[in-house]
Amino acid sequence: MTVPVLVTVVVALLAAALGAVAGAAAVRWKRDEPGRERARGVRGPTVAELLARLVRRSQSGIAVINRFGDVVLANERAEALGAVVDARPDPRVTAAAERVATGAEPCEVDLSPATHPPGSTPRTIVAHVRPLGDGFVVVDATDTSAAVRLEAVRRDFVANVGHELKTPVGALAVLAEAVLDADDPDEVAHFATRILNESHRLGALVTELISLSRLQGAERLPELVRVDVDEVLGEALKRVRVPAEAAASAAPEDASDPRERFLLDAPSGLEVAGDRTLLVTALTNLLENAVAYSPEGTPVSVRRRRQGDRIEISVTDRGIGIAPEHQQRVFERFFRVDPARSRATGGTGLGLAIVKHVAANHGGEVRLWSQPGVGSTFTLRVPAAPADDDPDDREADPDLDDLDADLAYSATAGHDPAPSVPGGSP
Repeated sequence: MTVPVLVTVVVALLAAALGAVAGAAAVRWKRDEPGRERARGVRGPTVAELLARLVRRSQSGIAVINRFGDVVLANERAEALGAVVDARPDPRVTAAAERVATGAEPCEVDLSPATHPPGSTPRTIVAHVRPLGDGFVVVDATDTSAAVRLEAVRRDFVANVGHELKTPVGALAVLAEAVLDADDPDEVAHFATRILNESHRLGALVTELISLSRLQGAERLPELVRVDVDEVLGEALKRVRVPAEAAASAAPEDASDPRERFLLDAPSGLEVAGDRTLLVTALTNLLENAVAYSPEGTPVSVRRRRQGDRIEISVTDRGIGIAPEHQQRVFERFFRVDPARSRATGGTGLGLAIVKHVAANHGGEVRLWSQPGVGSTFTLRVPAAPADDDPDDREADPDLDDLDADLAYSATAGHDPAPSVPGGSP
């Protein structure tokens, strides 16, 4: 082999060796890059830091207690729920932690406050105490108030429904037996009429239970559209029923129709964003409630107006009124101020509960003003429909003008309007 050839081979071998070394160095450089980043301070959180974040942001109250009863770790939620007070565990937690730390089974501690501020609902707080080993225990506290209230509502609802259904079903059985034993045609007709009324009451109860279930979320509400307030009122007036007791007794032919008692203000032309069927149902319930709880022949006033971005529909009666202690409960299911009157008029005890949920599902509310012996005003407040450049682009009711003309309030009608009280009161 000549010298030039030998030199060439040596150079090639050196180049290959240098390339291999450079490649290995590059691989090591790439592999060590995370380490260099950590050395420069660019790194992610450690597992300990992530666990600390988890504890701080947990919706549960978490506290770790050592064998001496000291709190070595706690989040703000633990203090808010009362598991930790002034950096010390609640005495009930301390007692449970001592038992668990000495080998007892994990336990549950009731941390519910003994008292609560006036006007607020009681809170239910439960803490679970578990061992961590080496004399440490962990306390996990949660606020179960919503679940407890829901269970109480469910339990009361089932009990109330059972009672309410039992009453008309029992009445039907008794009346059916009376019909079987009756020989006089007049008695048969009387008992048959009572059976018919109890059947209607049972049907109304089932229908309103279904409506209430839908409003409380069992079914999605229809999309809200522009609804004419005057049309809703006109439809509700057509649906007002004669009280059941008047139909049950042999009422004289000249008995007054409750629809003749309504005094309406002038058509408003107002529109709301809502569901027409639900609004008609709510307003019908308010109108029938006013008729049922006011003396025969006394007027019931209806007023429509706009207050800011809300439309108000107020129904005022001159009836028995509602005592202050009952005014917060009248919107509860099956609550009745006068149970005897409610049974006489065929009421189910669900009408105002439906009104409340209809208002809530529309983003509104229902307000009450009442004074015993004077009367009551229920005001349904729902958001007004947004401005529309084409006010004529809505459904018209050809019967509305005739109905308003027949029933509208007139200063010469011989009735005094409801006294005006701010906020929709009579």
